[in-house]
Formats: sequence, structure tokens, C-alpha cells
Amino acid sequence: MSKFNYGGQAVIEGVMMRGRKSMAIAVRTAPDEIVLETQALSSVVERIPFLKWPVIRGFIALIESLVIGVRSLAFSANQVVESEGEGETISSWELTLSVTFAIVMGVGLFFLLPAGLAHLLERYVQQPVWQNIIEGLFRIAIFLAYVWGISFMKDIRRVFQYHGAEHKVIHAHESGQELTVENTRKFSTMHPRCGTSFLLVVMVISILIFSLLGKQTLGMRLLSRVILLPLVAGISYEFIKLAGKYPHNKILRILSAPGMWLQKLTTGEPDDSQLEVAIRALNGVLEAEEGV
Repeated sequence: MSKFNYGGQAVIEGVMMRGRKSMAIAVRTAPDEIVLETQALSSVVERIPFLKWPVIRGFIALIESLVIGVRSLAFSANQVVESEGEGETISSWELTLSVTFAIVMGVGLFFLLPAGLAHLLERYVQQPVWQNIIEGLFRIAIFLAYVWGISFMKDIRRVFQYHGAEHKVIHAHESGQELTVENTRKFSTMHPRCGTSFLLVVMVISILIFSLLGKQTLGMRLLSRVILLPLVAGISYEFIKLAGKYPHNKILRILSAPGMWLQKLTTGEPDDSQLEVAIRALNGVLEAEEGV
């Protein structure tokens, strides 16, 4: 069996780790208490073989990651609410609506708005290629401003620290180190397979893809940005997968560098208690996988 790349995401006061057939969510509910939840996973690609084809598998992986992410966020949010004894728990349906709204707003903010702004400059920039480059620069600028802005929020900074803890623990596991706080503390908070890098790659790949479309009306421009998102996401996934597989390749490291730099904004240096949570999550997955 080929080597599996474990991964995950930061959640509210915790970390979710994902394996081949299982995932584990660890949430700190008290200074001396960590709640662990393990769940079985299945993928549609196991039932429909052609979904494993390159590019297609990237878009499917993105959709499945969003679904798993919603489940993980719902669990962590409810654990925190219950531990504090205040407010009502959040249902998966309520969180799904919130995430769906956030996705729609994200497409509008990071794809449709830059397309509209670039269209306003059409009279000054006639060449479609340059129009798309300008649109892409608008997209990247808006994205960077957004990430920089939310990084000042206290709750988001906590999530970013758990994000850093997730990366450190994954690094330690991939280096063959025993998963202890002392061992994981020395690793980097940045990782080449990070979702943050994926988002920046999407921004860059979109410039290349959209530049092939030639001159468009505003309506065609906006519609194409939505329709071609699966293709852009699929190609971006293949690049991130390749960069993760060959982390020491000089060309891939150069191309991946901007995404790694961006992680300086989306990860924070975790404390030992946060590393403990990430370790518990990964150990939970490893134990569940052994049980399977």
C-alpha cells in the first residue's frame, strides 16, 4: 500500500485529522480535558472509478473536504458551547447554511468582484491577456487583504494557532518522530499541502485558465468564472499534490514559495496545550486506522 499523507484542519479550540478511512476531532473543553471523537469515512470515488482521474479527483476531494469540514466545525462548536454552559448547540444544518452562504460570498468577493473591476478597465486595457492578469492581481490583492484583516480577530488567531499545531504534528509524523509535545514543538508551522497554499494556487491557476478565453462581455466573464471553478480547483489540487509528494524538488519549491509565505498569516505558533490537542487528534486517527 502506498504511503498515505495524513492531513486535517483547525477547528474551534481543536484540530481535525483525517486518514484513509477515519477522521478524529480533538477539542479542548477545559484546561485538563480534551474530548476526542472518531468517525468512519467513505469516499464516492471508491464507488465511481472515473472520479479518480486527475483533475476530476481534485474537485471531488474539495467537495468532500468541505463536507467533512462542516461536520468537524459543528462538533467542535457544540463541544465548546456545552463546556461553557451557555447558549444553544449548533446543528449541522445550521452550520451548513452558514458555510454555503460563506462560499457564495467567497465566490462573489474573490472571483466575481475582481472580474467586474477588471471589466471597468476594459477601455484602457484592450488585450484580453492583460485584462485577465489585472483581474488576477485584483483577486490576489482582495484575498490577501481579507486574510490580513481577519488575522487581527482574537478568535481567528486562536484558530490559526491550532492550524500551526496541526502542521507541526503532521511534520513530526512524516519525519518518523514520536508524537510528543517536545518533538513536535521544533517543527515548522508551514506545510506544502496546506489549504492556504491551495487557495493561492487557485488564484494563480485561474489567471492562466481565464486568459485562454479571449475577449468576453461582462456577463460571459462572470458566468465563466463560476462554471470553470471546478476545473481551476482540480488543476490546483494536482499541483499541491505534486508539491507535497516532491517537497525537495527545487522547481516545485520555487513555485510553492508564495503559498508557503502566505501561511505566515494563516498559522500561528501554538502553545503546548494546543500541540497536545493536535497530537491527540492524529493519534486518534492512527489508532482508528489500525482498528480498521
